[in-house]
Amino acid sequence: MKDFKGYKKGVNLGGWLSQCKHTYEHYDSFITEADIEKIASWHTDHVRLPVDYNLLEDESGNVIEHGYSYIDNAVKWCKKYGLNLIIDLHKTAGYSFDKGENESGFFDNPALQERFMKLWERIAERYAVSDGTIAFELLNEVTEQRFSDTWNSIIKSCIERIRRYAPETVILVGGYWQNSPDSVPDLEAPYDDKVVYNFHCYDPMNFTHQGAYWVDGMDTAFRMSFDKCDPAVTAEFFMERFSRAAEAAEKNGTVLYCGEYGVIDNAEPKDVLKWFKAINAAFEKMNISRAAWNYKQMDFGLADSRMDGVRHELQKYL
Repeated sequence: MKDFKGYKKGVNLGGWLSQCKHTYEHYDSFITEADIEKIASWHTDHVRLPVDYNLLEDESGNVIEHGYSYIDNAVKWCKKYGLNLIIDLHKTAGYSFDKGENESGFFDNPALQERFMKLWERIAERYAVSDGTIAFELLNEVTEQRFSDTWNSIIKSCIERIRRYAPETVILVGGYWQNSPDSVPDLEAPYDDKVVYNFHCYDPMNFTHQGAYWVDGMDTAFRMSFDKCDPAVTAEFFMERFSRAAEAAEKNGTVLYCGEYGVIDNAEPKDVLKWFKAINAAFEKMNISRAAWNYKQMDFGLADSRMDGVRHELQKYL
């Protein structure tokens, strides 16, 4: 793959069907058709939709048919407003990037791995496309490097099974350390020519996560302006940061996608804008497709009222 067409600039819908209260009341109200229309007005071409397994199956693995209706709505609304869609499995039974979810055992348990693959078979059977309007992301943010070999094996087996239902659908895969660009070179060569390497970027963390209550060792009162970042955050800073991942992608005949990038709402909006300008310049120069985190709330909300003064300008740099 030489170009991830239709996925140049996107926005995440975090907090709707993932990292949320798994209730129908929440699903029905957090994101509506009006939100998809608004995202399309930002001159984006796609959304990344994080989905937890809790939406689609119960604790025993039984299918929750009604849960699929929310993905169905996302597909319908995106089609109406000319947006493509990435279905991102953000949490599977036995694994979440968030320790607070109390999911464990996935990488050591063949039964949980089989459940993961069966879930993907159901998703693939339902949402397979040949026109590029929907893509699949296997799993969000593998954490530990020690999972690398097992994860590569799971990727291969899972894609093989997905391909029985979705031979033409693009599939995104990321590495360890929460999809760090540093882990991309340890991903195995793509299963086929419709696999994209995925990474996330929140560098430098002391700026993008300033005051974050969930970051170990972070003072919740800490604040930092963009101009005080050390090293200076420039397009060149990000290009160097992504260089090894880009080399690995080129070597293996694929391209890069940055599935998450953004700045916490503790930062001043004018500083958020400066950061987006810098990382966008790198994305453009390196032809990296991407989706900003996050559309609303989740401590990173681009649609939140605090961003009103810079949002029009910020849309240019998503």
